Amino acid sequence: MGMSIAYGPAASDTERLELLDRAWALGCTNWDTADVYGDSEDIIGKWFALHPERRKDIFLATKFGLSVGNDYSISVDSSPDNCVKCFKRSLNRLNVDYIDLYYLHRPNPKVPIEKTIMAMQELVSQGKVKYLGLSEVSSSTVKRAHNVHPISVVQAEYSPWTLDIEEAQGTNLLATCRELGISIFAYSPLGNGIMTGRYRSSADFGPGDARVGMKRFQGDNFRKNLELVDKFADAAKAKGCEPGQLVLAWLLAQGDDIFVVPGTKKIKYLEQNFAASGVGISEDNKRSIRRLVSAIGFSGDRDITYGSYLNTVAL
Repeated sequence: MGMSIAYGPAASDTERLELLDRAWALGCTNWDTADVYGDSEDIIGKWFALHPERRKDIFLATKFGLSVGNDYSISVDSSPDNCVKCFKRSLNRLNVDYIDLYYLHRPNPKVPIEKTIMAMQELVSQGKVKYLGLSEVSSSTVKRAHNVHPISVVQAEYSPWTLDIEEAQGTNLLATCRELGISIFAYSPLGNGIMTGRYRSSADFGPGDARVGMKRFQGDNFRKNLELVDKFADAAKAKGCEPGQLVLAWLLAQGDDIFVVPGTKKIKYLEQNFAASGVGISEDNKRSIRRLVSAIGFSGDRDITYGSYLNTVAL
């Protein structure tokens, strides 16, 4: 997402293609996008056009279900017809003939999840999709979907300052997924970048950066949250790594079923994030970071596009 929207002006096509080149060269080949992420799918499609032989190297995930109007309003359509339409468009934009992991980005509460999954299941039957995923759904929705067709991945916000999926307020989503053998892909693992320590005030965000409007990055909330950021920076320094690397390593250490989805525009931070897998996290490290988060906490609600932990009507 960060390549194209939400975090200020997009870089040039040349720069973004170079970023993808470097990701491939590093072995960072689990790529996550969505049809609503500006021209992200198109850029990836251009990369595949330049390197068709590399398609087999990339585990490619995209999503459908959300759209943005001319007035920037968000709408959701998880109907079977829209699933088919969006999938065809994504194949064309991505310049591929199959997608490894296809997500429902958000369910429309008025559309039974079973109907959506049946349409997605048909894509699997046709050999056009390998695995199905869901994003920002409740435990109940996951169970209902999984009864129709195996769900391989659930994407949810998960980081030291967003631990909802471990708790009742996040419908105990992590426990549910583990019970069903479903992996978690943690989006915004760096807290929209705040956990890197690179942002100290709203003045650090450029034009068109969505974080300016997020509650956690405003006024007293921002100042309070920097207390936790600074403690993480101290812990990272003691460990000989960058703060963002410590956060990513800590998340990966929560289990083999946890994967992280950090976004970036810059090769420097791509390399830094990818190197986090080499940061060792002991059991004591895991506990001490939890104690740190519990003691300091954070301020401000999550700012989520069209709801979180969503349910749908019954079939």
